[in-house]
Amino acid sequence: MGADMKILVTGGLGFIGSNFVRWRIEEAGANVDDIVVVDALKYGSNENNLGDLDCKFVKGNICDYELIAELVKETDVIVNFAAETHVDRSISNPYAFIESNVISTYTILEAMRKANSEAKLVHVSTDEVYGDIDKGSFKEEDMLKPSSPYSASKASADLLVLAYVRTFGLNAVITRCTNNYGPYQFPEKLIPKAILRAKMDMKIPIYGTGKNVRDWIYVNDHCEAINLALKKGERGEIYNVSSGDEKSNLEVVNEIVDIIGKKDFIEFVEDRPGHDIRYSLDSSKIRKLGWKSKHSYKKGLKETVEWYLENEWWWKPLAEEKVLHPTPWKLDW
Repeated sequence: MGADMKILVTGGLGFIGSNFVRWRIEEAGANVDDIVVVDALKYGSNENNLGDLDCKFVKGNICDYELIAELVKETDVIVNFAAETHVDRSISNPYAFIESNVISTYTILEAMRKANSEAKLVHVSTDEVYGDIDKGSFKEEDMLKPSSPYSASKASADLLVLAYVRTFGLNAVITRCTNNYGPYQFPEKLIPKAILRAKMDMKIPIYGTGKNVRDWIYVNDHCEAINLALKKGERGEIYNVSSGDEKSNLEVVNEIVDIIGKKDFIEFVEDRPGHDIRYSLDSSKIRKLGWKSKHSYKKGLKETVEWYLENEWWWKPLAEEKVLHPTPWKLDW
């Protein structure tokens, strides 16, 4: 599949989706006219994420079957980023995650099935579907054991994709990635929240003891893995994506504080319900296709901090009390 194929990017104004669009154009040489972005413009999406690119944008909810059916007819590849992703919000309002993550995926699959579509679907999922793990790393064939409404909704969507591959013969692959960081990430997530609160001389909240471990990957490395799955991924296969840079939340925040030059800005707050201890993925399967992460954690984090400090125009309108609240799962969203 070449750079000139027609690509439909759902959720393309979100964090990872918009970075993928940029990566396709800037790194893979895609023609901007060959990319269609569809997005409902909910809280995590932002028109400014792609404001400098002349992409075709369709405002709409991917639960809208008629809309998606029409768009599917004109595409070679669908990359599905559209999802509610924040665990805290899923604890406060689980139904929104069932709709955005399960029903929306079903809508795409049904539109493909009814159109007898030969398009390829790359369904972007998460490491959280496996649950947490004390030692070792999850492989693609391991049991799913989600812990939150968010991860349960993503696991449900994954199973729907696999069922449609087997029952209806759709051409689809699934990628499951670890924690992303980089430019254009909505400020409620750990890394941008820590950067912005430190900049504004506000305490940085850390759940529990801060010992929860995540594998951190720079967003462009994830985009490259998705692109590889798009080109070389085999029908019905799942590909884990991880950098191997496992850090505790406390380590991450301490390093951000050091980069910015602040001290004593961390406070520990009540842990959220069902908080997973450690995520870890074995990504040897996609590495055998030729992928590897290119950004070291230290370099990527430093570049990310610098981006937020230099782009106040982007994040300032988003930095409201709800976004920066220390325990958002307690809020009535």
